[in-house]
Amino acid sequence: MKVVLEHLTKRFPSRSKKEEDVIAVNDFNFEIPDGKLIGLLGPSGCGKSTTLNLICGLEPPTEGKIYFGNDDVTRLPPENRGVGLVFQNYALYPHLTVLENIQFPLKNLRGAERPTKEQMLERAKEAAKLVQIEGLLERKPSELSGGQQQRVAIARALVKMPKVLLLDEPLSNLDARLRLQTREEIRRIQLETGITTIFVTHDQDEAMSISDMIVVMKAGVMQQMGPPQDVYDQPVNLFVATFLGTPQINVFDGEVKNGWLYIGGDRVLETPGPEDQKVSVGIRPEGFTLDENGPFALNLERVEVMGRDTSVVSTHPASRSAFIRSIIPARNRVDKTKKTVRFRLMPDKVFLFDAKTEERVPFTLPPEGVEG
Repeated sequence: MKVVLEHLTKRFPSRSKKEEDVIAVNDFNFEIPDGKLIGLLGPSGCGKSTTLNLICGLEPPTEGKIYFGNDDVTRLPPENRGVGLVFQNYALYPHLTVLENIQFPLKNLRGAERPTKEQMLERAKEAAKLVQIEGLLERKPSELSGGQQQRVAIARALVKMPKVLLLDEPLSNLDARLRLQTREEIRRIQLETGITTIFVTHDQDEAMSISDMIVVMKAGVMQQMGPPQDVYDQPVNLFVATFLGTPQINVFDGEVKNGWLYIGGDRVLETPGPEDQKVSVGIRPEGFTLDENGPFALNLERVEVMGRDTSVVSTHPASRSAFIRSIIPARNRVDKTKKTVRFRLMPDKVFLFDAKTEERVPFTLPPEGVEG
């Protein structure tokens, strides 16, 4: 089921006459293709959960339209939208068994939509099998682990055969290993069912690892939408560049002069195209190449060996953060006796941003395989 949001806006009235209304979602426009998994991503308070509540009907929009396929569902009650919703806190009924929890949405159906008892049992077992908890149907929620409870919540959402599945930070209460396992399960289930799925999270690793497309939000405004790798490789502004990536992108104060990028006193990279100007410079941690004759000199602090990779921790007066992280292959040896470490920069891992607007300033990359 394709989902389309047109100029979707949600304002919450201020509690004080002196303050302006709070705009949680601001003129949101995007289309979610049928059968895709979309990661709605952003920091706390950016409006992603509000967007989910608007889509499922728990909140009415102040302005704009919501379409499921060609149907306008903007004013349709939640129960008539055909959505499945999974919350962060599972919301299971403690006095019911796993089987009864999964069946619960079906028992609330009325009229022709209500299945027979046999059909309810069959559909509940099918949903349980899909999330691999068919051996737990007689247990109560208190007898389950956090990951198992989350699977029950997903099965309960799927048993209604929803047109759209909405997941609101479903992994936040799980430990690191369970988060990894469960997000892989969510992706497997989505691919098997083909249900259009919207996955809300503040964890960019989660969103990028399982989503067909991601939507990055800030203060209720969509910043960028696209395939995860494309958004990572081509951020439209400094916020998107800094939000995506672990470790975080390194940001410097720089300047473009005569087709070259300067950071501090170093002429570090040829950047043909932009006019001379002050810029913010983003360099991905993997964008550094160790080179004793490289143009970019950093003050060496320490070297952290991580097995496959090595993290070189350094400083520079033009850096926006206290420390700079450069990720290089473990086979490259850093001379720890020296006070400085020198690098060449990979042009496709370097981004320029307008010093005032923070919008991306493109420059011409050298031919593939040739570094500037």
